[in-house]
Amino acid sequence: MITLKEVTNKKELKTFVTFPFQLYKNSKYWVPPIISDEMATLSKDKNPAFLHADAHFFLAYKDETIVGRVAAIINWTEINKQHVKKMRFGFFDTIDDIEVSKTLLDKITEIGKKHDLEFVEGPVGFSNLDKNGALTFGFDHIGTMATWYNYPYYITHFEELGFLPEKEYVENKFLFKTIPLERFTRVNAIITKRFKLRASKFTKTKEIIPHIDSMFDLFNKSYSKLSTFVPVSDAQRDYFKQKFINFINPEYIKFVFDENDKMVAFAIVLPSFSEALQEVKGKLFPFGFLKLLKAKKNSKTVLFYLIGVEPQYQNKGVTAIIFNEFYETFKKQDIETCIRLPELANNLASQQIWKDFDCETIKRRKTFRKELN
Repeated sequence: MITLKEVTNKKELKTFVTFPFQLYKNSKYWVPPIISDEMATLSKDKNPAFLHADAHFFLAYKDETIVGRVAAIINWTEINKQHVKKMRFGFFDTIDDIEVSKTLLDKITEIGKKHDLEFVEGPVGFSNLDKNGALTFGFDHIGTMATWYNYPYYITHFEELGFLPEKEYVENKFLFKTIPLERFTRVNAIITKRFKLRASKFTKTKEIIPHIDSMFDLFNKSYSKLSTFVPVSDAQRDYFKQKFINFINPEYIKFVFDENDKMVAFAIVLPSFSEALQEVKGKLFPFGFLKLLKAKKNSKTVLFYLIGVEPQYQNKGVTAIIFNEFYETFKKQDIETCIRLPELANNLASQQIWKDFDCETIKRRKTFRKELN
């Protein structure tokens, strides 16, 4: 018999967070989160997402053994301002038992119906900057700190329980040596002169901080037309600053400004922490922090996390400025591999940015939807 228990205290929340460590202990592809960071993400007193969202966390038990978990999330900005009556679920993990998945997902539908919502979708987080999508292809590729990993049977469970694919995301890889430098050098010279643009060059984190708010303004503007978009609030901006700033090399953040010093484009790249995170097993102390710091300085793989362009400059070659800057940075760092983190498969604007790269799709992931009527 499967029973559910809602998380009600910090001890139970830690059990919720650490369940995947048991589930994936024999997987060489799963990348564990930092336990303290994951706890903060799911804590009402730390994550500002809870200012406009509700979340409930459930653990599934079978014979007193934990066999699954799920988060039920309601984003009220999405419902009340965007009029999308979505019941979200995320942080979904389970053993290969369809009854466990059914019990967990039945709870999600129950909460959705209670709030008169129209459909369930997941796995997703609180917002666009959270992890989303269940892996459907590429199970034999190592995960990243910015994505969820799952076993193939998750997809079978969703389908057997009546969930249909909703959105598809792709992750791509290209080698640094294949970057078409000559094209970007030429276009960079033309675009910077034509539109009177300039690129940033940062070497210290403190130089970036004054521009972060402008970056989020541009993020909200450039991503607003995507079907998944929920604006990032001011409180979330501050939270993400604190959460991610120490993981990003200053030289891996690029801004493009116009002649009036207005930001018109940005890009954020992360060093890969995957192997280091597997080594530290979710713990920063006593030596985990040092291993992550080493990976930050020495990783030969980088992850393209976000790229945003002012709508009026889209499709005008502005990204050539960014890529030209990254080429120079990556060359100095001896970068070998570049990974594009999940992008909507139907995001034609994003695909256009990368059309000149020799990219290989290494992973696909989907969210799944079920109507509540």
